[in-house]
Amino acid sequence: MYVTPRPVLSEDPLYAVRLGLAGALAYAAIPILNPALPPIIAALPVGLIAAQRKAFNPVRMLAAPVVMILLVYIMTWFVEQLRPMPVVYVGAMWLTYFFGFRMVLQTGAMAGMLILIVAVLMSVMGMNGNATVEAMRDGFVQASLVAAVVGPLVYLLLPARTREIHEDDPKPNPGRINTGAAIRATVLLGLSFWLYSVMQPSDMMMAMVAAMVIVFPTRSGVWSEAEQRVRATVYGSALAIVVLAVFVLSQHLLILLGLVFLSGLYFGSKMFDGPQPSMVYQYGYSVLLSLVAGALSTQDAGYAIFTRVVLTMAGAGVAACTVALFDQITDWRGGDAPHPAKAPGAL
Repeated sequence: MYVTPRPVLSEDPLYAVRLGLAGALAYAAIPILNPALPPIIAALPVGLIAAQRKAFNPVRMLAAPVVMILLVYIMTWFVEQLRPMPVVYVGAMWLTYFFGFRMVLQTGAMAGMLILIVAVLMSVMGMNGNATVEAMRDGFVQASLVAAVVGPLVYLLLPARTREIHEDDPKPNPGRINTGAAIRATVLLGLSFWLYSVMQPSDMMMAMVAAMVIVFPTRSGVWSEAEQRVRATVYGSALAIVVLAVFVLSQHLLILLGLVFLSGLYFGSKMFDGPQPSMVYQYGYSVLLSLVAGALSTQDAGYAIFTRVVLTMAGAGVAACTVALFDQITDWRGGDAPHPAKAPGAL
């Protein structure tokens, strides 16, 4: 799957400042919207904005929230119609996962990943009933609207130096992609039931971790992505503890927004030249935003951080082991290759 390269300091020196400002503005929207699931409002807009590179791309920045809204409405209808028929529901979930993975493996593009994330979250939450899946739908819609407003605003205030628009360069994968997609869909279906048994709606980032780890087409890529996700969870959780500890000393909204901004500034700066792949720091910031928002709304902070670290390691480890085993047995790709972020010549 295509992995967004590191931002380049000479092209976009204000990237880290923009990332921190986006996080602070997303947090500022939470008391205004009063959402049922604050972690979604905190993390999702920043994830969409952080994926931008080089100059502002209005088509991409506005298209992603629109596509997200359409997908969640389609999946909500899908879940509500099929949930009363368990066997059909499970089969439809598998088919949705299969086509999402097949799209990723066939094209290398990230559009299939968006489908997978929405499908996992909505189908798992749908097992709890219509009220839960509709709350998740509303949270996604609110977060998408926040992203559609905050994204252009931060680029207007802090534009990139370059005028060049970043163009993704996804590469299709060789081999029997139907076999690879079937393996990943089956593993993700099993993980969906596990997530249903352990995940609260506010812990939705764990579902993203499970889906992202197994989307890569090679055993090396799967293991590398699992390692990156665990590292990002540890980094984000550690800094979340610091943010919450400081916030307890002075519980004012401006203090919280300042801490979120500084955290984004730190992670964004590390994305330029940190020792880890840039996505580790991007994921880490999303983890921090989600954990802090959850801790300040309904969750116990210590419990949230503990469960996030342990369950991320468990979910990522089991997913990576299972997919790597079946990939080796079937050898559907005809070889192995490193994670795109660690490939020769990667930024």
